[in-house]
Amino acid sequence: MKINIIIVDKKGKDTLYAGLIEHYKKIAKPFAKVEVIEVFDKEITKAHDISASAAQKAYTKALEKYMQNGVNIALHPSAKEVDSHDFAKLLKDSVQVNLFIGGAYGFESDFIAKCNNAISFGKITLSHKLVKVVLLEQVFRGLTINNNHPYHK
Repeated sequence: MKINIIIVDKKGKDTLYAGLIEHYKKIAKPFAKVEVIEVFDKEITKAHDISASAAQKAYTKALEKYMQNGVNIALHPSAKEVDSHDFAKLLKDSVQVNLFIGGAYGFESDFIAKCNNAISFGKITLSHKLVKVVLLEQVFRGLTINNNHPYHK
């Protein structure tokens, strides 16, 4: 199984959470290959200076190429809230899962519509860097649930 976490974020700027990110990727290895892909380009930078709508369109353009294989799931604050067991079911029996974390302005509705699912971890707002860590922990937790590993208890 392969799990891609694709996030609109500048590459390599995260020293605070880097150790945790590597930790979760490493401990998930017996169950799945987990990759974090950070996407941020000049078009996104320019769009941020124009409007929220322009930024969302730039995110869609940058992220669409990662939607070609597997199950595509967007993290979206107004989507259906899931608990760890619901989340584990989304991962179960998939060869590849692509999990998308939007930029500062979220996703446009067209992007959400192209995904197989959209989920929320709750109504609180988390920084993109922190939600990446939370998502990685939930990926590991979901994998352990699906593989009857005691971590999730």
